[in-house]
Amino acid sequence: MTQKQRIATAKAIYLAWDKALADYNMDKLINLYAEHAIIESPLICHLLNKSKGICRGKTELRCLLDVITERRPPIRKFFKQNCFTDGKTLMFEYPRVTPDGEQIDFIEVMEIQDGLIHYHRIYWGWKGFKVLENDAYRR
Repeated sequence: MTQKQRIATAKAIYLAWDKALADYNMDKLINLYAEHAIIESPLICHLLNKSKGICRGKTELRCLLDVITERRPPIRKFFKQNCFTDGKTLMFEYPRVTPDGEQIDFIEVMEIQDGLIHYHRIYWGWKGFKVLENDAYRR
């Protein structure tokens, strides 16, 4: 695969991932991940009562996604403006300030290989930590 094709694939994953999550389509979302993908997020500790914020493989990832779908607070919105990729690493931001108010602030970093997400890290901003601190995902 050429560099141009890798970049196009990463951008397609960016669009498909966000649409599947916003539409609560967990089947489409999970199909964007490699079988043994890893995801890291402080939300994993919070929702799954794990000591480490890591899920490994589609089975654990599906469990996380199901809980997120059930408990998503209203402040979790999907405003973003663009992505950055070299075809191997994909990065995008959900900024705190949006045209319609505030949302949980995240930066998503995904490592793409063979057209699938292999490693996904989610970095939370201060607004997101306030959401966790106030236990908004459980209410």
